Formats: sequence, structure tokens, C-alpha cells
Amino acid sequence: MRLISHPVLCNYYLTYRCNATCSFCDIWEKPSPYASLENVEQNLKDLKRLGVKVIDFTGGEPLLHRQLDKFLGIAQNMGFITTVTTNALLYPKYAERLKGKIDMLHFSLDYGSPEMHNESRGVACFDHVIESIQIAKELGERPDILMTVFEKNIEEIDSIYQEICLPNQLVLILNPVFDYNETKTGAPLSLESLNSLSNWGKKKWIYLNQAFIALRKNGGNHINQPVCKAASSTIVITPENKLSLPCYHLGKEEISIKGNLFGIYKSEEVKSLIKQEGRLKECEGCVINCYMQPSFAVEINNYWWKALPSTLKYNIRKGTWKRLINR
Repeated sequence: MRLISHPVLCNYYLTYRCNATCSFCDIWEKPSPYASLENVEQNLKDLKRLGVKVIDFTGGEPLLHRQLDKFLGIAQNMGFITTVTTNALLYPKYAERLKGKIDMLHFSLDYGSPEMHNESRGVACFDHVIESIQIAKELGERPDILMTVFEKNIEEIDSIYQEICLPNQLVLILNPVFDYNETKTGAPLSLESLNSLSNWGKKKWIYLNQAFIALRKNGGNHINQPVCKAASSTIVITPENKLSLPCYHLGKEEISIKGNLFGIYKSEEVKSLIKQEGRLKECEGCVINCYMQPSFAVEINNYWWKALPSTLKYNIRKGTWKRLINR
């Protein structure tokens, strides 16, 4: 049963440029402009009309955009929940400008070892994460640690949790890795690893969407009975100011917005593309968290119930739950 009929999340790609070269991501390989203030401001107005609640300003590395603080301020003034994930290389430089403007601030950290984390990211950023934690805390921010979990680094959860998150009272978000397009991430998470992740998700100061685990155990999205609601739950905007459908990772269609996001999203062309969400041949077996998270939130099914406890747990801690349920 469909619970929410409108999109709830916008993945707003401010640029595809990045100052890291992570092996499990291909975004940094793409040439890219930067989103303009004029376009962002107009699109935010239309996103509000469309019912979107959360704006994820993303990239690439979103802190490379020198107007990020302005975008965040506009979004918060309009009542959006804001979220930013960063490798933390630039956070110490811009922390003061970003203070109080990000509801969900995530620092990426995949290993407890500086050498291993830096190698995986292609740049020395471990020390910047540690420095950024202290700066954020001094500014009264409540950052999270976002860990992308692979088969090869699952044993690192303990050290990140015990040595970094607990002493600093930071939420550790466990983000199971996923393949997409030609980007491969190594061996898939084994059943043993999925069970281990599920157990970690029950601990204090750890967030894991248990529906992610159930979806992987069930073989991902199935095109004959799709769970993915990517295009109807999530709006993806590119740095070129285009609407990407049915999702960024497939990017089958990109439609120029030209100052009329609301009208375009309501058009017959987009409605036709939305009907294909989760049903394209490339959608078979998909487990991309970026779209499954909002998909689980808009339709009541087994995944909705599995996602609910962890979603409430995280949003109560962040103080954003009232704004999420106020439709």
C-alpha cells in the first residue's frame, strides 16, 4: 500500500568534481560544471511545491562548491531537512561557514587505520576526518561517521566504533556497498557478513537500515515485483540543471529543467518514465541504498516495517522526526 504519493528526497548533485579518487565510485571521473545559485534557489521552490522534505546536497565532493553555505541556508529557511556527506578534506576550512546549516552531517570513514583509509580513498584524508570531528564538536555540531562496508573491511567496524565513535558520542552509519554500471566493488557481502552487520545495527550509537540487509538476502529488487520507487520517491538534479530519471545511477533520461522543475516533473513524459522505476532490465538485483532508503519510506510492505525502527532511532537522535512525519 502506497503511504506517500509524492517525492520525499532530492539528491542534488552540486558538482561531479571530487578531490578524492575512491575506487568504488566513478563520479570523480566525470567532467562537471558547478550548480548555479539562481538554479538552486528556483529548484528549491519547486521541490517545496512537490512535497520534498530532505535535500541531500551531494557530489562529487559538495564542499568544493564555494556557495554550499548559501544553498544550505536557503534550504533551511524553506523548512527542508539538509544533509551533506564529505570526505572532510575541506571541512576544517569551511566549518564556520557551515555551522548550524546541516541537519545531518556525515564524515566518510571506512577504516580505523589511516593508511588503509587513505589508500581506499586515493588521498590522505584520515587525519582530516579526525580533525573535523573535533572542530565540529567545538562548534556544537553533531556529525556522524558514514562507513561504506565491504567484505574486505567489515572487521574494521569494531575499531571505528570503539576508538572513534563511542569516545566522541558519534553515530556510526553502516552503509553496505553496492555495485552499479561498470563500477565494481569486489566480492559481494556474504551471508555471514550480512548477519554480522545486522547484529551491529542493534548496538547503541549505530545506525543500520535493517531493510538493506533483508533486500540483499532476497536478491535485491526484482523487476516482476519491484520494491524500488526511485523516480517517484526521489528527485535527482544534475550539476547541468537537468532532471535525471529514473535515478542518477541509471540516468536513462536527462531533461533540462529550464526554471520549471515543477511543471516538468508533472509532465506526461516524466510520468511515463516514473512508471518504469524498478522495472528496467538494469533494475534486476539492484540494492542501491540511495534509492532504496526513500523507497522503503513511501510504501507499506515488509521492508517498510524492517526500516522503521532504525529510521526512528536515527531521526529521534537527530531531532528531525517531527519534520519528516509532518506532511
